[in-house]
Formats: sequence, C-alpha cells, structure tokens
Amino acid sequence: MPLVALNAHLLSADASYRSAGVSQFIHGLMTCLPTADPTLRYAAFVNDERLCYPGWRLVPNHWAAANPLRRIAWEQLAQPRQARRLSADLLHLPVNVGPLWLHRVGCPVVVTVHDLSFALYPQLFTRARRSYQQWLTPHTARQAAVITADSRATKDDLVKLYGIDADRVRVVYPGVNGRFRPVTDAKQIDIFRQRRQLPAKFILFLGTIEPRKNLVMLLEAYASLVRRTGLPHALVIAGGKGWGYEAVFATAERLDLAERVIFAGYVPADELPLWYNAAEVVAYPSLYEGFGLPPLEAMACGTPVVVSNVSSLPEVVGDAGFLVDPGDPSAWVDALGTMLTEPTARATARERGLARARTFTWERTARNMAQVYHEVLGA
Repeated sequence: MPLVALNAHLLSADASYRSAGVSQFIHGLMTCLPTADPTLRYAAFVNDERLCYPGWRLVPNHWAAANPLRRIAWEQLAQPRQARRLSADLLHLPVNVGPLWLHRVGCPVVVTVHDLSFALYPQLFTRARRSYQQWLTPHTARQAAVITADSRATKDDLVKLYGIDADRVRVVYPGVNGRFRPVTDAKQIDIFRQRRQLPAKFILFLGTIEPRKNLVMLLEAYASLVRRTGLPHALVIAGGKGWGYEAVFATAERLDLAERVIFAGYVPADELPLWYNAAEVVAYPSLYEGFGLPPLEAMACGTPVVVSNVSSLPEVVGDAGFLVDPGDPSAWVDALGTMLTEPTARATARERGLARARTFTWERTARNMAQVYHEVLGA
C-alpha cells in the first residue's frame, strides 16, 4: 500500500491553537482520510506528541512550531530527509510552501495553496510575513506534481499571477466541523450571553483584527446604520489582535462608538458555535479570502451572513447570504439593515445557509484529496 506523508507541524493538541484555518484544514484531513480511503497508508510529521489520530503514524520532529525560524529550518533542511527515511510514496505540503530543493524529497509532492493574499495585497502584510511566502509559494507550486487550491478563486490567482497551468490545479474545498450547528436551547444561549456580558442583539465579526479584514469600513458602515435606523444592535468584534489593529480601535473612538462596539478579544475554539448562535447576523467584510471559514461556520449554525463579494467568498456563500462590495459602506448599511429588520430575508438566509453548509463536509474534502493522491501515485 502506498504511503502518504503529510507535513502537520502546525497542528497542536491544544484545541484553541487548532482554531486557525490552516490547522483546521490539517485536522480535518487527518480525521477523515483513513476512513475516506483505507487503500493508502498515512504518516504525519508532528511536533506535539500529545496528538492522537487513528490510522496515522505520527513522526515527531521536535522542532518548535511556535518559532518561525526553527519551523522554516525544519521545512527546508529536515523535511526532505525525513520523507526519504520513511520511504514515502507521496508528500503532501498543506501550507503553500515546501523545501527549496524539492527534488531532495525523493517522491512526488502535492502542495495545497490556501490563498495568495500576500501577493495580491502585499501592503496589508508586514515585510517579514509576506517575504517567505512570496518567494517560496510560486517556486513550490511550479515544482509540485499537483497543486490543490481551497477555491476556484485561488486557482485563478495561481494561473494569473504565476502562470501555473490550470490543468495542474485541483480545487478541493475545505469542510465545516459538525459541532457548528444551531443551538435550539434558548436558555443555553442566554446563559452564554450573560457569562460573556453580551447584549441581547448584536452583529458579529469573528476573525483576526488586521487590515485585510476591512474592519475600518465595517465600523463606518455600522455608525451610519445606527444613525439612519436607530437599531439597538451592538457590533461585536471577536478575535485576536493581528498587525495594524490600532487603526480599528482608533476608528471606533473617532466615530464615538465606545458604547456600541464590543471588542471581545480572542475566542476559545470550543465557544465558537455559541458566538455564532448568539448573533443576529455575521458580517464578514474581508478584502480577500482563500476560502473563508467563519461565514461557512455561521451558516452551519443557522446565522444569516453578509459578506464581501470578492475572491472566494461568493463560492462559499452562494445565494445563502448577502454579497456586498467591500469598498461600499452604504451598500453594507442597506444589507445589514435588511437582514436585521426583515423577518422574511432572515428566514430565507437561515434556511439557505443551513442547506449550503451541509454540502461542505470534511468527509467530502478527504475523499477529493485522496483522489488527488491516487492521480499522482498512478502517474
């Protein structure tokens, strides 16, 4: 049986760490692949020996994932040697980049490219964050046997920006965890609101506070919505501080929104379904996403969504929510106002969102990825 090796060094047994999108992708694959395709053997390079994934051989690398320089050193120097030592028949690189000398791996390589935001919006990243990706992502993609992309939008970006042959790129959509579902016990939601000191009605944004998320525009739209309609809904911005977060806090202060905007900070992964269920609507005004898990998670919880109409987000949301130009605050005022005040629009969005979310499963993701593996192994 062929052996597939996976670089899982970003995965941790800490559930909060696994809340990041890339970590969820690795976790979803490792959970479902052995069942989706038992004709393959699976091994994963990890640095957290607390991990337990049935059907996988876990190979500790003992290099700290929390240290970017050591992680890069492991990717470049140790990973090819470990793949050869395992006699891997295929190596899957799930986070855009691989060793500079990819031929030293000794087997075909599949690389997953999640997004090209660092190339399309370099001004939204620090130099350190974008440089490594800008250098190695196209290099790895050109050398890999097959590239998988999280969306058609990312596939199109690969073709347009790097001249990658479209026939070498397969779209494999991520899934949504089954724990994201409607909470029917209203008392449970009330207790959660009280514990988190949340208002009865609020608009939710959930994600890292950084320029790419376009939160300055959302604050401006929210301020206009409050002035125009007098709606009582607060705006809750939940998520850790990324880089450039200062402009978001300064905008809230400039718009005199201190009493209406709640910065909730980091949200534990096990609480995420409750946050979505407690919200009236989820707003996701991002300028660019390779996939965009928060809107999908919100829809799976039955919460209506208003999202940007750019990059991959239309692929995720389809006709289940409102798609709005991320550069048009007045359009966001209209969309949010409609979703908050029109029961028919809310009910339609809820039902369509639940139905659409059911089509994005990790089981399907694993089956599609295994098909890619077989395609490469059979070449």
